[in-house]
Amino acid sequence: MPFRTIDYDGVFELVQMKDAIDAVRRAFVDFESGMFEMPTRIALGGSQVLIMPTYHRPTGSAVIKSLSLNFDRTPPIAGAVLWIELSDANGLIIDAEAITALRTGAAVGVATDLLAPPEASRLAMFGAGAQAYFQVQAVNVVRPLTHVKVVDLDPLRAERLLARLEILLPSTSVSVELDGNKALIDAEIVNCATTSLRALFSIDSLPPKVHVNAIGAFKPGMRELPDELFAAATVVVDDPASVLAEAGEIIEAVASGILAASHLVPLGLALQQPPNHTPWTVFKSVGIAVQDWAVAHLVAQRTV
Repeated sequence: MPFRTIDYDGVFELVQMKDAIDAVRRAFVDFESGMFEMPTRIALGGSQVLIMPTYHRPTGSAVIKSLSLNFDRTPPIAGAVLWIELSDANGLIIDAEAITALRTGAAVGVATDLLAPPEASRLAMFGAGAQAYFQVQAVNVVRPLTHVKVVDLDPLRAERLLARLEILLPSTSVSVELDGNKALIDAEIVNCATTSLRALFSIDSLPPKVHVNAIGAFKPGMRELPDELFAAATVVVDDPASVLAEAGEIIEAVASGILAASHLVPLGLALQQPPNHTPWTVFKSVGIAVQDWAVAHLVAQRTV
């Protein structure tokens, strides 16, 4: 079977963030409507190797993403996305780092567009690693940003992200804030993309009205958000089954009785039936294969 390879740069030549957001939004609705077959992803080596398959029934197409995670190397994500179709013997092998960056950012863009106040323009970005740039980019697509504050334990990494954001957002005020609680003072949107094992901020530091995206705690034992936030916020997730199996902060909040599993709102359902949400909203994502399919589908459509 012949396969064409699409490298990192090739993915970004074919797919812009706005297109990825639109595609991921449609995929979440399709997922909620039962159009995908998606088993829970396979995690090996303490979740350092992940295998994520899904099949889209209407198009007869599937993706299988295999990647390794090592936050002590550059890039931390490496692997491949296999794109196959029942109607075509040809396939694609696509760079997994690029697909992951776009699909993770896009999910945050979808959730922010749904849950953040329409006038929101001030972002606190916790984490300056590989995903942060795309997280900010996605939020800016749906909520044009006037201010961005970057918080990271590594000042040099934060400054490197700042330099990239100054090019991406030339009309936006961007700065580094060493104190995470201070970064929240006037935030309207908060993004968390870290490898933290403990809450990144105190709930007392949150403004009266704010939307929080959390993508970093993708395995048991990791956490970014304080328990008290789950007790007070409307919590939307990419997939309840996935976060209950993998997201440390959700697992702990449910186990302690702070959060009822039945109160987790799937993003695909929320897009069709927007919830009457509280002033604090949370989108918690561990990343699911239907997001990879959505971006890979765009790549396949645009590959000659």
